[in-house]
Amino acid sequence: MTSAELRRRLVRPGLRALPTPRDNPFALGYLTLLLGTTLYARFGDPGTVRRLQELSSTDAHNLLVHPVLSLVGSGLWVAGPVWMPYFWAFAVTVAPLERRIGGLRALGVFGAGHVAATLLSQGVAVATVAAGGAEPDVLDAMDIGVSYGVLTSLGALAGLLGPAGRTLALGGGLALIAHQLASDPDLVTSVGHPAALAVGVALWPLLRGRGPRRPRRPGRAPAWRARPQAVPAEG
Repeated sequence: MTSAELRRRLVRPGLRALPTPRDNPFALGYLTLLLGTTLYARFGDPGTVRRLQELSSTDAHNLLVHPVLSLVGSGLWVAGPVWMPYFWAFAVTVAPLERRIGGLRALGVFGAGHVAATLLSQGVAVATVAAGGAEPDVLDAMDIGVSYGVLTSLGALAGLLGPAGRTLALGGGLALIAHQLASDPDLVTSVGHPAALAVGVALWPLLRGRGPRRPRRPGRAPAWRARPQAVPAEG
């Protein structure tokens, strides 16, 4: 393969797939917000950071006391000290979804997955503790991050791809879930991650055929006006 063919087949499509301010205002805006909170978590006062994250956590107790604050706040942090992996996660899930359905719908998909998977996973945690299957400290465990929204976006994106792309997207999502189950079998995320991917799949009927509305080019007449008018014959 020549260098010109390499650029045409690999480099150029890869560059076009990267998020841009024009096509991905939601994805890039959210990533900028996460970068800010990640830097603050690293360089800010540790005690203040800890209190803010505890307040934002969607653990069962916080959901009972201030559900809206915890559901919104938990999505403002990344689960860990490194931001760059989330850039690539958004680049292959949220950004391509946004290009296909628009920023507002992409936000709706992300938020729906974040909320639904959180409530389901914490509900399972409460039921498991009540049945004696887990220690009560599970109800206070820190639960922050955007993985539910990312997996929901991946699941939703799969429904807008062709058969090969759909298989690759869902296979990648299942591989990530399996890796988490094998490496860190946490009760909450073990329920929340599969639930998030399933929420994205459940949204397929609502998303297919609903692309973003693109403005008409200036100076171009609508189709119904551009058609030539029939001239009546003189009799």
